[in-house]
Amino acid sequence: MTKQVTLIHPRYWPTWIALGVLRAFEPLPYPLLLALGRALGALLVLLPISFVRVARKNIALCLPERTEEERERILRAHFQSVGIGIFETAIAWWSSDERIRKLTHLEGYEHLEAALARGRGAILLSAHFTTLEMGGRVLCARLPTNIMYRPTKNPVLERFLARNRGRRAKRAIPRDDVRTLIASLKNNEPVWYAPDQSYRKKGAEMVPFFNIPAATNTATSRLARMTGAAVLPYFPERLPGAKGYRMVIHPMLEDFPTESPYEDARTFNALIEAHVRKVPDQYLWIHRRFKGLTSDYPDYYARSDS
Repeated sequence: MTKQVTLIHPRYWPTWIALGVLRAFEPLPYPLLLALGRALGALLVLLPISFVRVARKNIALCLPERTEEERERILRAHFQSVGIGIFETAIAWWSSDERIRKLTHLEGYEHLEAALARGRGAILLSAHFTTLEMGGRVLCARLPTNIMYRPTKNPVLERFLARNRGRRAKRAIPRDDVRTLIASLKNNEPVWYAPDQSYRKKGAEMVPFFNIPAATNTATSRLARMTGAAVLPYFPERLPGAKGYRMVIHPMLEDFPTESPYEDARTFNALIEAHVRKVPDQYLWIHRRFKGLTSDYPDYYARSDS
């Protein structure tokens, strides 16, 4: 009873309202949702919010070869992509499998079939693009897939996400539930996993990302070694206009894992970089990716360093 009372506490009313508003948008035609997302993003980039400052800094750090004018164009396009991503979330959370399949083109499914034929599970290794929610949902609309996710501190949102993803996926596995993850792989099941964000817990290493050392999760190597699971890069792409999405499952990585989790993480970071260069507006630049493991690491996001 106490938990239910907590969930309806006034501090969580904005979350309930936001979920309700988002749900109301889901039935709208896809081209209209895209237009609404672009308009929202065009507004967001003009606001004095930290996300804009962080995204501008990340783009400057990662794409120094671009002119300032080009980077500003990427920044504006990125926030339009973020705005679209918000409305995409409504589709991913509430739309039918039929609608998801109509909007998406999944390529490389044969690579996943080949990986599962080995009988030791498959890790679909992805990354945080603005199409993140659609990336996982596409898989679940086609086959039973486990989804690894990062729990949120907001209990209302966490309860909703756990139930919603649990209903769509074979299992929604919290990031720290390694036991269930390993059991799923040993049961020869696919697991969607995106370990690319800044990570400063046990097992983290400073691995180059766009030639800048970044605190990186190296657990993928250990998981693959423990279970024998195949590791397949999986990247989403929002197509121009209202053509939907292309999701590509790449062939399983050869000679993976190696003896060096650092080199394995570096290999995956290079794959992410290649996809970022393909769709630079769709990478999640608003995340503070470059945070160090020690106090002597540069503070790239200090307000005085904008």
